[in-house]
Amino acid sequence: MIKGLLFDLDGVLVDTAKYHYLAWKEIAEELGFLFAIKDNERLKGVSRKRSMEILLEIGNIFMDEKEQEAYCERKNRRYVEYISGMKEDEVLPGTVELLKEARAKGYLTALGSASKNSMIILDRLGLTRYFDAIIDGTKVEKTKPDPEVFIKGADALGLPCEECLVFEDSEAGIEAAHSAGMKATGIGSRENLPEADMVVGSLKEYTLEEIG
Repeated sequence: MIKGLLFDLDGVLVDTAKYHYLAWKEIAEELGFLFAIKDNERLKGVSRKRSMEILLEIGNIFMDEKEQEAYCERKNRRYVEYISGMKEDEVLPGTVELLKEARAKGYLTALGSASKNSMIILDRLGLTRYFDAIIDGTKVEKTKPDPEVFIKGADALGLPCEECLVFEDSEAGIEAAHSAGMKATGIGSRENLPEADMVVGSLKEYTLEEIG
């Protein structure tokens, strides 16, 4: 029986992908190459460090680790500038309604995100109060597809992994959920999330009756 719901942040609850894209695009332009929207799909659900490595692969650029770290910090500062101006209407459709319904029906809820800026976003958009636990990039050592973030989320809720359901928009996140022994609902398209147990376009299309 499912008792806990674990949610990724970017692309599931809020649309911050565009801000990640704009910040990385600025870095790419500075380095002299084009970073297209389609390239941004490769960065979903992975760490900032790995995102930088992928960006350099796309631009066919070699850079030592120290320089990469400096660019990662610059990217993050720019991203934080963007998200600090977010408004509550940027919460994705169906998010608040589903979170309210989950709490009303007694489900425990946790955030399971690679983002190290999750609290800025949750506080800014008034979502913090809907979560019993928040596990983000400041609390884990390994990033998705490693299952650490979801295992820690289940532990924080006091539940075994098999009693938790994950909502994810990335292949890495779906893999992480399955590796943790959890079912995963994909947010997006079946084409992009072929391994998800079920797929919906957004949380607006999902009802808790789907859990059964």
